[in-house]
Amino acid sequence: MTTYFITGISTNVGKTIASAILVEALEADYWKPIQAGELDNCDTKKVKKLVSNSKSKFHPNAYALKTPMSPHAAAEIEGISIDISKIIPPIPMAIGTKNHLIIEGAGGLLVPINNTQTVFDLIKPDYKVVVVSRHYLGSINHTLLTLNLLKEKGLDVSIIFSGNEQKSTEDIIKKMTHVPIIGRIDEEPYFDKNVVKEYADEFLRRQKSHDFFKN
Repeated sequence: MTTYFITGISTNVGKTIASAILVEALEADYWKPIQAGELDNCDTKKVKKLVSNSKSKFHPNAYALKTPMSPHAAAEIEGISIDISKIIPPIPMAIGTKNHLIIEGAGGLLVPINNTQTVFDLIKPDYKVVVVSRHYLGSINHTLLTLNLLKEKGLDVSIIFSGNEQKSTEDIIKKMTHVPIIGRIDEEPYFDKNVVKEYADEFLRRQKSHDFFKN
């Protein structure tokens, strides 16, 4: 049983779609520790709607905040402080599952969750980390900063590219980081269970020998 942490180089880069694809590919469980905003249509509900398999379990947020802002700011508005010691990952055997676990972060790595800690502090040494990179002006810098921070901490890191292909951007990221590429999520007119299943199958075909898909 392996835990995978999904982060992005910024917000709105495709973490939730990437999470859904990996949940489907690995028939894994899903957990979003901190949800800020969109509680009626939160990321957990979005992923659940996009997954076809019947094995995955979807775990409740440790913190569900109403305000769509950085977690530390949303929590302050709601009169609470996020205590990282209360953000406890679901233990598969204790809840009757042997599934892998996909954890989706909030925003990028250094998004604050309180006055002293960031999303990066949620990542444990044995996690495999997937960085979702989407192309925009400045995305190379954001991608390199994210990947290098994770690599400096000795973490197992892979990348998913999101959006239309930008070959020169992707080539320089590959050359400068040597981080394995899981695949690409193209600009699609929509995402539903069928589209997510197609991506999940493609990722599995591409990565049969990749350590990412091994225990």
